[in-house]
Amino acid sequence: MRPKIYLFGDSITELSFGEGGWGASLANHFSRSADVVLRGYSGYNTRWALKVIDKVFFPADEPLAVTVFFGANDACLPDRYGAFQHVPVDEYKQNLHSIVCFLKRRWPTTHVVLITPPPIDEAARLLNPYAENKLGLPERTNEAAGAYAKACLSVASECEAPAVDLWTKMQQFPGWQTAFLSDGLHLTQGGNRIVFEEVIGKLKEDGLSLETLPVDLPLFTDIDPNDPLKAFGN
Repeated sequence: MRPKIYLFGDSITELSFGEGGWGASLANHFSRSADVVLRGYSGYNTRWALKVIDKVFFPADEPLAVTVFFGANDACLPDRYGAFQHVPVDEYKQNLHSIVCFLKRRWPTTHVVLITPPPIDEAARLLNPYAENKLGLPERTNEAAGAYAKACLSVASECEAPAVDLWTKMQQFPGWQTAFLSDGLHLTQGGNRIVFEEVIGKLKEDGLSLETLPVDLPLFTDIDPNDPLKAFGN
């Protein structure tokens, strides 16, 4: 069987197999070396993720790597319409730590890559509410997202796990609000491309790349046209 790479996260992960999505790009990139398996759950925070993690990952399914991409929902403000998703930043940090520990206990050799929440374009969030917004205020702010990104990086350091600092990376580009975000939160194809490139980079740093992973079954170019079946052995 091919090894697996799991993508565990919220809607930004769930949507990643759409056209131009970072998950779809990973699946294409590793098309002959690993199966990329989507485990994205729209609206979920780390509190909910920790409740269901036993149902998501089974002991026998040891993967090469798992990306853990939560925080955008935890960072919903507690006094806005997304309050039911809010998780205090200290609890978020502990939950994320517990998720990493769960994965490393279950599969000690599996590579775990953390991804921070992206930056937030508050003006766009006002134009794209997902529920009635009586206060007329965005349910997320970029400042809050930054605090959760910082907490995510802290967990990565404590757990000695690689991390993609998406919150900082995206804001290095002028016009990131529309170049990388479709509604102030979710990703455009440009935003997806950044996540893909950053994840590929972190996996490569951990020794997981097309150069190090074997391909599945003989390549067409390795098959002898005079004796094709020889390539497949007995």
